[in-house]
Amino acid sequence: MSLPVKALKALADPTRLRLLALLDRSELSVHELQEITRMGQSRISSHLRLLEQTGFLRRRKEGKHAYYRLDKSADGLTPFLRVALEAAKGLDCRTADLAGLRRVLRERQDPTMAYFRRVAGRFGRTYGPGRSWQAFAQMLLRLLPPIDVADLGAGEGLLSELMARRCRKVIAVDNSPKMVAYGRRKARRNRIPNLEFRLGDLQDPPIEDASVDAAVLSQALHHAEDPAQALRSAWRILRPSGQVVVLDLLQHQFEAAREVYGDRWLGFSESELAQWLEGAGFEDIEIATVAREEQPPHFQTVLAAGRKPSR
Repeated sequence: MSLPVKALKALADPTRLRLLALLDRSELSVHELQEITRMGQSRISSHLRLLEQTGFLRRRKEGKHAYYRLDKSADGLTPFLRVALEAAKGLDCRTADLAGLRRVLRERQDPTMAYFRRVAGRFGRTYGPGRSWQAFAQMLLRLLPPIDVADLGAGEGLLSELMARRCRKVIAVDNSPKMVAYGRRKARRNRIPNLEFRLGDLQDPPIEDASVDAAVLSQALHHAEDPAQALRSAWRILRPSGQVVVLDLLQHQFEAAREVYGDRWLGFSESELAQWLEGAGFEDIEIATVAREEQPPHFQTVLAAGRKPSR
């Protein structure tokens, strides 16, 4: 088979165009490509193997990992590569892939995030008396400074109540009149005067511009009709240097969640969250998958955070 025919065959699949576009920007491992594209390891490896055999890629080993990069000096392939990279600009996943690439490269420069992923994966495998995420969460909540917080999509307000015991003020927003009424009664009963419940939509919360130091969306974003708009609204209500924190489900295929839990979205990919946070104007974005349930359907939890610029 001639080289032009091999090249055209290799470039006939949009997935391979997608991988070439990413590897044009940076050398990446299979694991990093998984993180960006949310495709399986075997699928990615199969496509990379064909691209390498054709001559588009070079591979190098570093310990247990293999890293791939574009071979821009490959004889006779430059015109095909130029056309492939131009075609890749029209892929629907282009924007999300670039956001995912930026996230992966940021994590590469931040060993703390890589360490956190390893620790989160190990936690709970070995029993230790009194050693639990619940206990850790209670301890860390005690370290909260006296700030103003918006809990968007607060539900019955359990997290709001916990934060209010340390924060200066917590505004809990939910679109259910019953939940808001319940939360108000509970706050009065427990004598938490700095916890205020407000009826409203997390996509346009009834909170003044630049009036809180932190905005929290805990397992709420997948109920939003427009998650990107919800994050833009979080940016609106934050003061300069304020933080947004999103705790939600990683993208999954458990369709029954729409009916059982009323979910609009079947979780989110890390790349989607990165793209929306960047689009809203946040900086210093950090995203990590922090938990995986042992029982089917094995829901995973993703934690995303960003900072509003200081000016």
